[in-house]
Amino acid sequence: MESLLVIEDDLGIQKQLKWCFSDYDVVTAGDRKSAITALRRHEPKVVTLDLGLPPDEANASEGLATLKEILSLCPQTKVIVITGNNDKDNALKAIELGAHDFYQKPIDDEIINVIVQRAFVIAQLEAENLALKQTSLDANGFIGTSPQIQQVCRMVERIAPTEITTLLLGESGTGKEVLARAIHDKGPRHDQPFIAINCASIPETLLESELFGFEKGAFTGAHKTTKGKIECADGGTLFLDEIGDMPYPLQAKILRFLQEKVIERVGGRQEIPVDVKIICATHQNLQGMVEDKTFREDLFYRISEITINIPPLRDRGEDVLLLARYFLHMANQQTQRNLTGFSDEAIDALMTHHWPGNIRELQNKVKSAVIMADSKLITEMDLALFNLDQEKIALNLRQVREEAERAAVSRALSMSDGNMSNTANLLGITRPTLYSLMEKYTIEK
Repeated sequence: MESLLVIEDDLGIQKQLKWCFSDYDVVTAGDRKSAITALRRHEPKVVTLDLGLPPDEANASEGLATLKEILSLCPQTKVIVITGNNDKDNALKAIELGAHDFYQKPIDDEIINVIVQRAFVIAQLEAENLALKQTSLDANGFIGTSPQIQQVCRMVERIAPTEITTLLLGESGTGKEVLARAIHDKGPRHDQPFIAINCASIPETLLESELFGFEKGAFTGAHKTTKGKIECADGGTLFLDEIGDMPYPLQAKILRFLQEKVIERVGGRQEIPVDVKIICATHQNLQGMVEDKTFREDLFYRISEITINIPPLRDRGEDVLLLARYFLHMANQQTQRNLTGFSDEAIDALMTHHWPGNIRELQNKVKSAVIMADSKLITEMDLALFNLDQEKIALNLRQVREEAERAAVSRALSMSDGNMSNTANLLGITRPTLYSLMEKYTIEK
């Protein structure tokens, strides 16, 4: 149930509004201090605010001050100011300060209910729109708002303008090539070629000629001189995907190219200079391969001047739903359908699935679900997600919550210099609750 904060010092009107808004979890406050405490504690999307608050009930100064403080703390909150019958000037001033709407007394339950319902709808739409705007590198298809992905994207912003060789590490399906394209597109070589080659998908006997090219007559079937992928990327970016699967003998030639920035075609003797930015990627543990002598140590250090670890989808929290909605939108366009979203059971399934295939698996599940769905909402059955380890996921979620609570309490104590009242206010909780959390997590002042 959505929380609705009613800021009103008249107890009679408080009761009236509580009865009127029976569909919401109504929280009341009678002055600015209690209103801000309730705002921190409940984080309501919508607030109704009587401008005539104590100690200045006859004027709007305290109400307008409360409005400013609410919007400074929670800019996305929809504040509906309630004014006297002949107080249009202050109502308009409140709108100028950022109030969502205003309503003049006397209160009509039906009308104000409609205004509040509309405010909740707009708040939800704006939240979804904001989430889409905050999607990282959305122009390149790399979507996410989780802290892990934000950190990855900050690294991309810094790496893109440089010529540093980058190693992308992540499980299969996490979006390594998409991220490599993002680095290319945001850099000074964005108008030059981006050439990708998957070292695991080409037979060992062909990979060298595919990379370096070959001269006419170099081997049977070499009827003409042909440029390799490296040469084709001249001036742009070369993306070596799954470099961990590169044959050991070929690794020495790649190392020489990376150091000297020259190549020799198969069957040729001429050194050809090539100017490319290098991005590599793999799902394998290269350090372990170095220890096992299946990957050259000098090559490992050469390609990992900077390393980006891309988190698996199961560790990205709400990004799963954000990506699912994005893929739903894309699948709707491709199949000319108009599905509106996911059922509650489908959302639970999306959030609890382990996603061993990561983003690629999610995209395929959503696309097939769009084709199979019989209603406007995609169901758990449409997604075909079964055998979920609910107990394990719940344990993980509890652990995440406990770690977040412990960190928040410690930080608030530090910011408040150990003052318990200020700490409780910062956290939006009561002092007994704060003491209980400190005891639970053995946190000392």
